[in-house]
Amino acid sequence: MSGRSVPCNPQEIGALFLFEKLTPEQLGRLCSEGRVERFEPGPVYTEGEPATCFYVMLDGTVVLYRRVGGDDVEVTRTSQRGVYAGSMQAYLGDRVRQVYNNSMRVTEPTRFFVLPADTFADIMQEWFPMAVHLLEGLFFGSKSTQRAIGQRERLLALGSLSAGLTHELNNPAAAAVRATATLRERVGKMRHKLAIIAQGSYSPEVMANLIDIQERTAERVAKAPALSPLEASDREDAVTDWLDDQGIEEGWRIAPTFVQAGLDVDWLDQVAAAVDEDILPSAIGWLNYTVETELLMDEINDSTTRISHLVDAAKQYSQLDRAPFQNADVHELLDSTLLMLSGKIGKQIKVVKDYDRTLPRIPAYPAELNQVWTNLIDNAVAAMNSAGGEGTLTVRTAAEHDRLLVEFADTGVGIPAQDRERIFDPFFTTKPVGEGTGLGLDISWRIVVNKHHGSIRVESEPGDTRFQVLLPLTAVEEESA
Repeated sequence: MSGRSVPCNPQEIGALFLFEKLTPEQLGRLCSEGRVERFEPGPVYTEGEPATCFYVMLDGTVVLYRRVGGDDVEVTRTSQRGVYAGSMQAYLGDRVRQVYNNSMRVTEPTRFFVLPADTFADIMQEWFPMAVHLLEGLFFGSKSTQRAIGQRERLLALGSLSAGLTHELNNPAAAAVRATATLRERVGKMRHKLAIIAQGSYSPEVMANLIDIQERTAERVAKAPALSPLEASDREDAVTDWLDDQGIEEGWRIAPTFVQAGLDVDWLDQVAAAVDEDILPSAIGWLNYTVETELLMDEINDSTTRISHLVDAAKQYSQLDRAPFQNADVHELLDSTLLMLSGKIGKQIKVVKDYDRTLPRIPAYPAELNQVWTNLIDNAVAAMNSAGGEGTLTVRTAAEHDRLLVEFADTGVGIPAQDRERIFDPFFTTKPVGEGTGLGLDISWRIVVNKHHGSIRVESEPGDTRFQVLLPLTAVEEESA
């Protein structure tokens, strides 16, 4: 939108704080190469358009805002003379894409001193060459530093996740190795016990009964009920007494295994009725090895299933085998991230999942959303560790109008009011030196807002801090992050 040109007065623009140190000749050049424009209430320029002008307000009221998702979020509203906006980085030329980083409108008739971007760049380089060099160094140096530390933060996060995943994998892997070694030993003893039984003068019918009992015992192991400690103790006492009455040696050692496998006195009575009294001890010993091998195979199956589950979670988290942009289920992403971070979260912190499973899949960059979840969970855990190491992390999903809400609530120390406005600024951190880069929330903001056209907000008081991520339910044309 263009305004109506009005005369340019060098003395008027010279009174603005931006130009107060300029000479009369310099002010005259500004007035001759620039112009004063009067704008009626409405838009002046729009975010993302080529930045062609530098605006300095002479009088009126200006509002700067950004488009976030489907909403216009106000950034600044002011009536202060001399405030400026527009092509403020024109001096960088073609090395940086020159577009308006926000939108500007006026709420009342407002006058601006307007300088074309090319003229602004020429004047800056001619009048303030040293300042231009310093500004270039600051701009590109900040970008380079931010990029380097961002990469470092990703590596630190990856290292932490790798350590956590290694820890999580080690437990089931070690259990599987132990169970396999024990299984080998038990199978060897089972073969020995079978050889002893086979050497006896038992009829084919007796042997068939033993095999049948073994098969049915294995089936009972697979369907063993879960018992309370008191129920298990009572059943162990009953089984031990039964074994002692039958003259079975070390019945107290066998009983817990039988009870774990779901065997009780009634079942043992059936076994005793099916075999001769003289071979009952050998039959019980053989069944004991059968039960142990079944339990060990179950343990190996559980361990390897756990390993497979962890590997699937790692693949889901990293999205290595997925398209970068896809329709994603946020609950799958949240679950994989929580699993990957379980070692870091620890057992002292309770995790509560309050998911609305009816929510649809959303168009997203899953690997980058996982990075957002990682940063927010990491901050929540740090806050609860600062509050004593215990607490509750609640992860909630819900629909909020035309967007999907993902909320992370923690019971940590909270964020001081004076810090809440700055937590998304690059390099700002409340963590001790060396423990935080100050880029976790900045990266999260860029991923949510720039990449997904969503929004991220925070509410905090001691014992209740909530980071809320709002994501569009439908695809929006991508913008550069």
